Amino acid sequence: MDGAADAASQSESGQPGRGSRGVQSVDVAARVLQALAQARRPLGPGDLASLAGLPPAQAHPYLVSLTRLGLLKRDPMSGDYAPGPMTLRLALLHLENDSAYRAAVPRVVTFARETGFCVAICTSAPQGPVVVHVERAAFPLHVNLHVGSVMSLTTTSTGRAFCAFTPQDRWPQAWHEQMPDSVAMADECRRFDTLLDETREHGMSRSVNAPSPSVSSLCAPVFDASGRLRLALTAIGPTAALDVAWDGAAAGALRATAKAIASQIDALGERVESVS
Repeated sequence: MDGAADAASQSESGQPGRGSRGVQSVDVAARVLQALAQARRPLGPGDLASLAGLPPAQAHPYLVSLTRLGLLKRDPMSGDYAPGPMTLRLALLHLENDSAYRAAVPRVVTFARETGFCVAICTSAPQGPVVVHVERAAFPLHVNLHVGSVMSLTTTSTGRAFCAFTPQDRWPQAWHEQMPDSVAMADECRRFDTLLDETREHGMSRSVNAPSPSVSSLCAPVFDASGRLRLALTAIGPTAALDVAWDGAAAGALRATAKAIASQIDALGERVESVS
């Protein structure tokens, strides 16, 4: 009977309705994982318990079980907890099933091969734009860029593109995390507006010799049919080689790549609707 009630409370989208009953212990375990995700760094058991709102003695069996399942891993030297291999596998599965990501990767590979420039695929996260794929190319780059890198909102073309093409009420958390000083935030916002207007005007952003000397970049947004920003493509190369002119060859190729990915996202969406 309870199972039937739970099934009946499912919404048409397949999500649990308000009347659905959950498992309290699973909810508590999720609080532990959420606390670690928000901290964005390994945490000791005491800190992790505190952030999850649990007494250390109550948190301990959850940490043991989550570690046993591979959702957490514990450093044998420091005793700190970090995301485990199962968490990584689930994250990769989520990413690989995203239509925008699937459409972007092969086209980014082609772009990097044809232009010789490195390309990063970035998506939005609470802490700011995050790199989810890096395609290396011919030109060597001395920059610390890897999957999981969080891009600065103000000093990178990627950050400015996300701010320009995302509603402002979506990025204060990232802004406060990157620049916790509220006075600095107000000053930066005033200087930032001009750059965002320029980005919107040209449909992409650029950085010259920043944030790394002798390295420049162009960043183009990828939208779906509803106009929502799904990804950003950032082409990165030596300043001497990457033409960052708004009407240059690199900008044109990057815009074309972003447009092709957007078209494929829309086509995938149409196929899903026709099947359903």
